[in-house]
Amino acid sequence: MATSPALAEVLSRSDVWRGDSLAQAALPGVPSGFAALDAELPGGGWPRGGLVELLPARQGLGEMSLLMPALARISSAEMSWVVCVAPPLPPYAPAWAAAGIALSRLLITRAVGGDAAWACARALDADGVGALLAWLPEADASTLRRLQLLAEKSRTLIFLFRPAAAIRESSPAPLRIGIGAANQANDCGRVALRLIKRRGGALDTPLEIDLARPVPISHAVAGPPPSATAARSLSATAAA
Repeated sequence: MATSPALAEVLSRSDVWRGDSLAQAALPGVPSGFAALDAELPGGGWPRGGLVELLPARQGLGEMSLLMPALARISSAEMSWVVCVAPPLPPYAPAWAAAGIALSRLLITRAVGGDAAWACARALDADGVGALLAWLPEADASTLRRLQLLAEKSRTLIFLFRPAAAIRESSPAPLRIGIGAANQANDCGRVALRLIKRRGGALDTPLEIDLARPVPISHAVAGPPPSATAARSLSATAAA
């Protein structure tokens, strides 16, 4: 049966997708730096204007290295701010710099709880913010809905880190990715991604990705306290 012109017009809209195919994105995605992952994401990369919920099985699997190529593009090529809200440990400046991220465009806030959600909302209202990374382990459904509504009005990349247990909870985030070790030994060089939710249906099998590590550390948000030199490099750091 041929598709009617009216139905074809509806199906061509970026906010409508078929359950058996990837959706079209209203905005081009930001390349993740991993071709296999981009091929599975609507828009061919990390989406702008929507929450990306990352759910690692444990901290330090390589979740930050997964984001480094996109963050480098945002901070260096686009000269936009990268805002980190409530990171669990101090960012390790040498790793971020080695990955190509402009530290002068990095802003960090140590807000927690409700203040962290407020800081996220303020960052999404601000001009020049290209990427927001937030660690909100206790975010409730209403907080997630508010952030998703704000995300839809912005061009910002938004990554929310939540514990793996949250996989069982519903979420308004259009993209949800579980992150696990690709093998039992896990040398932090390879991860298995579970595309739990995307506009176009979940991915049946985990997607294994080789990560490029700029420096030999366990993960990019987990280093020793920054030296005086590193602290000065993070001149954009602010406490909320």
